[in-house]
Amino acid sequence: MSDRQARGVDRQIQEAEGRGEFKNLPGAGKPLPGIGQPLREDWWLHQQATRENIGLDALPPALKLAREIEALPATLDALGDDAAVRAAVEALNVRIRKALIGPIEGPPLRFGLRDVDAEVRAWRERRS
Repeated sequence: MSDRQARGVDRQIQEAEGRGEFKNLPGAGKPLPGIGQPLREDWWLHQQATRENIGLDALPPALKLAREIEALPATLDALGDDAAVRAAVEALNVRIRKALIGPIEGPPLRFGLRDVDAEVRAWRERRS
């Protein structure tokens, strides 16, 4: 950007401030959301989905599966017994297997099938 362009931008900002266009903006005086938290790989998508109030159903299948895996411990913790945990992980594996086999919209998968027995063991440990 040239000096002339920079001066033009500065002038436009000053004029907008004079008209009061920067007053009462949403979030004014509040900390930036997510400050101090590590950025996820798809931070931009999460931010846009939150801003535009888009639910998980609108995400591409690959990202939806990544969200399911991220929330898996909490999802499993809400279940009452080993059989329910096992069934939930097996159902997730069916969706992952389908995504691994066929063409899928969105970014490539960066994970594989979940180990059912390991997930059940982890669920038991979190409960005790």
